[in-house]
Amino acid sequence: MRISEGIKVLCACSVMGGLAMLCGCSENTSAQDHWVELREAMVRRQLEARGVRDPAVLAAIRSVPRHLFVPEARREHAYDDAPQVIGDGQTISQPYIVALTGSGYQAAVLSAMGVEVYSMEIRPDLCRRAQKTLMDLGYVNVHVRCGDGYGGWPDVAPFDGIVVTAAPERIPEPLIDQLADGGHMVIPVGSFYQELKVITRQGAETTERSVIPVRFVPMTGEIEEQNRD
Repeated sequence: MRISEGIKVLCACSVMGGLAMLCGCSENTSAQDHWVELREAMVRRQLEARGVRDPAVLAAIRSVPRHLFVPEARREHAYDDAPQVIGDGQTISQPYIVALTGSGYQAAVLSAMGVEVYSMEIRPDLCRRAQKTLMDLGYVNVHVRCGDGYGGWPDVAPFDGIVVTAAPERIPEPLIDQLADGGHMVIPVGSFYQELKVITRQGAETTERSVIPVRFVPMTGEIEEQNRD
């Protein structure tokens, strides 16, 4: 039994990315070795060197082909220590941020850890590409819904964990309501200046702590309408 088995996680507003072509599924041996070498270097230099030690997180990131979640024109940069543009003005988070949050790419990493993942994407094109990529790569424990992550996924709540990969200016109440007792939410909060926060629910109470300064794309959709009111 994997350490994460039985845990249910919501990836809200998860910008997971997709593929123009799934050529990686039929790569020759030398090409596959090339990507494996880049992943190993990424884990050593970007994750372990910064103090990421969880064996399940490191093993999952070693196993997930990050380059297949990046458009083909940017694929050689997929393992760089930086976010990558994936279309529609959106990005895939840098590997260290994915490892730090323990988290599409985030959905795939969680899936590789044995987590049941429910992932949402507000942009239909990115959502459909992510669905196809995850399906073609065989991540059967990831469920993708095209929609606004602000409201979460109430019909399958509560969640042991919630990972939000777009930044609202305030924490959405519907997501707090969908946390299980003892559950954690990782969310970037702010406009220009943002903090990655961890929200923990204990009964009716929640606690909040800041982890590091970050820079994510802003959350769109319903929360924008609320900010105008």
